Amino acid sequence: MDLKKVKDEEKVRLSRIYMYGGFVFLPFLWFINTVWFFRDAFCKEEFEGQSLIRRSVIISAMGAVIWSIGISVWVVMYQVNRANWEEIGDKLSFLIPLGQP
Repeated sequence: MDLKKVKDEEKVRLSRIYMYGGFVFLPFLWFINTVWFFRDAFCKEEFEGQSLIRRSVIISAMGAVIWSIGISVWVVMYQVNRANWEEIGDKLSFLIPLGQP
């Protein structure tokens, strides 16, 4: 999508849709929203609705960072403790690594 061809009102609408989409367990939309609309929110001349884009970009960036930290913590915790969790660790695993009891 070429955002240069999109009107400012449509950018505000799209930014808010992506922000709310991230709350529906699609955190990748938060990352996309942050990348796509960062310049419109912070680097472009003042226009009507820019404060709404700025707010949705900030919320999206915070949500993407929090989700990234949460997923990273879960992956590390699971990888370190899978063998200790015995049956539950095996049920959560799609592939059971060889060589681990």
